[in-house]
Amino acid sequence: MSMPTLVSPQALARLVRPLALAAAACIAAGAALPAAAQSTQTAPTPVPTQPPAPSVRGLPDFTGLVEQVGPAVVNIRTSEKLKVSQGQQRLDPNIAELLRRFGLPVPPQGAPTPPGGGGGDDEDAPERRGIGSGFILSADGFVLTNAHVVEGADEVTVTLTDKRELKAKLIGADKRTDVAVVKIEATGLPYIKVGDVNKLKVGEWVIAIGSPLGLENTVTAGIVSAKARDTGDYLKLIQTDVAINPGNSGGPLINMRGEVVGINSQLVSYSGGFEGISFAIPIDEAIRVSDQLRATGRVIRGRIGVQIGSVSKEVAESLGLGKPVGAMVESVQTGTPAEKAGIEAGDIITKVNGTVVEEPGDLPRLVGAIKPGSKADVEIFRNQKTKTVSVGVIEFEADKKPGAEPESEAASAPKSALGLKVVDLSDTEKAELRIKGGVKVETVEGPAARAGLQKDDVILSVGGTDITSAKQFAGIVAKLDKTKQVNMLVRRGDIARYLLLKPSTK
Repeated sequence: MSMPTLVSPQALARLVRPLALAAAACIAAGAALPAAAQSTQTAPTPVPTQPPAPSVRGLPDFTGLVEQVGPAVVNIRTSEKLKVSQGQQRLDPNIAELLRRFGLPVPPQGAPTPPGGGGGDDEDAPERRGIGSGFILSADGFVLTNAHVVEGADEVTVTLTDKRELKAKLIGADKRTDVAVVKIEATGLPYIKVGDVNKLKVGEWVIAIGSPLGLENTVTAGIVSAKARDTGDYLKLIQTDVAINPGNSGGPLINMRGEVVGINSQLVSYSGGFEGISFAIPIDEAIRVSDQLRATGRVIRGRIGVQIGSVSKEVAESLGLGKPVGAMVESVQTGTPAEKAGIEAGDIITKVNGTVVEEPGDLPRLVGAIKPGSKADVEIFRNQKTKTVSVGVIEFEADKKPGAEPESEAASAPKSALGLKVVDLSDTEKAELRIKGGVKVETVEGPAARAGLQKDDVILSVGGTDITSAKQFAGIVAKLDKTKQVNMLVRRGDIARYLLLKPSTK
């Protein structure tokens, strides 16, 4: 029997090494072994190319921000001396602050007044106390906070992070924007750099530093949930999910660059605690207010003398406006620039000095920013036409309450397909109401009642046509398309608004 030929280790290595190197190269390239290493020859099968895995971002580290801006955030305590009757109990300061934030009355609080004592201005008089936050705007001691934090305070104390307690002087407060400025006597203080709200993006990380529930130097974090959120107040606010609780009021909202972009001001809550929705005053608006407060102690705003309401989608379509934009004029005050410029109830204001009025809340903000004594170009939409009028701007003051509407002495017209019986207005009534035409509603039923009309309402127009008499009104209504809704401009007291009615087919 023949013996197998023995191959030396050196020879075997020379034979195997090329094959091993080839196989390793193929594996590294993601391909199959070459044909020489397979029992049958097949084409290499390519491996599908995979997209590169996205880089994993870690959670942000806020420690640097806190070290940078934390020293400029302060705790604010307020006290107000009260006259209280015997037996009243002290209310927790956090509860008192919460009540003020929701616009609820805060009961007097403090130790019971001793028998025979008047609870006057002596040192033992009971006090109402409040807790809030603020932040230093400048090295010489100007501090920005909320107006509701210092409202009614007889004494304001600012506590710095180094535990110094300093008495503060109220420079000024503006309730409409909820912004206040106080001053402490110190120099070389740390202060926060003001950021650009226009660069703030939804989804961006932000932090809040303040004294929630009286716990000083507390840091919370979250993201910007929405910008320019219209809450029905004077300003559009920044919405976040940063945890804000009573005591956070007046503290800064800070971006990842260590800049203040807002003042934490409001929370939406059913329980009084944080529930994921908080609001901050945009810092650009707050700085504009604070500049006026520091200069004059008050804020001067412009107005033109109109009361406004919203424009619904249905009303916009019926008027030919296209989309629901602008502010509808519900009434015009006597003797104001708006009246002198020819603005009327039922007009829709769409622009002020070229800036679009997207919704009613935009108008007081735009006009309020105009210096009293100057002129404003106001674009109005009336009878499917747009025109621009020049309106003087006067200083803002409290609106007068609407007066009572006079009784009618005119004869009535028959009930219409809209379910209305109307009467003519006398010349005296028209003069008192400052209108040129219109008819007064005497009875209401059917479509008119369902639309919300009431006895003594004054109808100014129907389908864009001005009403001059009860007879004309009846003729217009008789010709209405029974399959379509019609808009009607109705005045009640000093307020005018559009209603949509569909004529009865019976």
